Amino acid sequence: MSKAKVAIILTVLVDVIGIGIVIPSLPFYVLDFGVGAATITTLFAVFSLCSFFSTPVLGVLSDRYGRRPILIASIFSTALGWLMFALAPSIIWLFIGRIIDGLAAGNISTAHSVITDLSVDDKDRTHNLGVLGAVFGIGFIIGPAIGGLLGSAHPHAPFWFVTILATLNLLFVYFFLPETNKHLADKFGLVWWQQIHPLRPVIAAAKNKILRPLYSVWFLFSLALATQQSVMALYLLQIFNVGIAGTGWLMAGVGVGIALNQGVGLKHFWLKKFAEPDLQLWLLLVMFIAFIFLSLPAGIYFIVGMILNIICQSVLRVVMTSQMVGAAPLNGRGEVIGVLNSIMSLGMVAGPLIAGALFNIKPALPFWLAAGFMFLAFITVLCQRKKISLVPTVETPETNMIMD
Repeated sequence: MSKAKVAIILTVLVDVIGIGIVIPSLPFYVLDFGVGAATITTLFAVFSLCSFFSTPVLGVLSDRYGRRPILIASIFSTALGWLMFALAPSIIWLFIGRIIDGLAAGNISTAHSVITDLSVDDKDRTHNLGVLGAVFGIGFIIGPAIGGLLGSAHPHAPFWFVTILATLNLLFVYFFLPETNKHLADKFGLVWWQQIHPLRPVIAAAKNKILRPLYSVWFLFSLALATQQSVMALYLLQIFNVGIAGTGWLMAGVGVGIALNQGVGLKHFWLKKFAEPDLQLWLLLVMFIAFIFLSLPAGIYFIVGMILNIICQSVLRVVMTSQMVGAAPLNGRGEVIGVLNSIMSLGMVAGPLIAGALFNIKPALPFWLAAGFMFLAFITVLCQRKKISLVPTVETPETNMIMD
């Protein structure tokens, strides 16, 4: 494994550990400011709204100027954002912290661009993305466990810890991560203001007839995940009386499942036994079933739903990302990954806002809605496959790209 690959894997691991630390603590920390579920989910949505605009721009800039400077700037914003949380005397400071982090939210998207730069072919790219996914899982094993312990000791402790962790990560990237983008693009002659226009990549993506159906499915997938994740801690507390420590250990268990499935299962089972388009189609349907199980107020159904959810989302993230990145030109992959993260962010805006309102009506409603999103995604992919099957099988670059 190259030094650059080791460096980016360690960078992502530290970043995800930080995210994992605050996930079990954040809802309870915000509740101490005297606000309700709707405010908590709005806090999630504010970050996602900012990253919706920032990640495509950061992707374009990483194609033009390199991955390394963008990653350094993004990690700096993360450290500063969590510092605002640690120092917060009022709820407005929490929103300021999430806005600061969201306006340069390129940590993960740029890391994905780095790992695709280091890939030699399509199979290697999918495998490398799976490795990053496994790193996510490991981060969510370590992070929530630490976060649960720190949050139980003192409400501010997790946020001070992640501030220090992000600062150390910044220093590590600065000194050890080399530039990996060997295909710096001029972005087709765009002037500076066009390069930083937040909607230009999104508009271009909407006009891309080849990738547009995949982008639509990715958006529905993002909505479903955001809807579930934003109320999970509250759902566990209200339905199963699981507190901050228990939520942390559950998230650690999720991390174990993701790490095993993406680090071992993806390469040695899923990609060996199934074609990627088939995985995408049928796992969307299984994930629909998983959300139905999660909505049922019984422990056994919840456990089955979580297992199915872990399997499906961990494979779908890698497969869908790899397919879309593979269809992009070498000097435009950062932009495509930025658009994917922007779409994910849009889902993270809409999902929590809807979920918070629905949770106040009935705790199971957000999971029913997530199930509906996944069923719609399944129907979209099914219809697209039927449409493609009607196209004459003429060997052209465009049809090959569509089939991929």
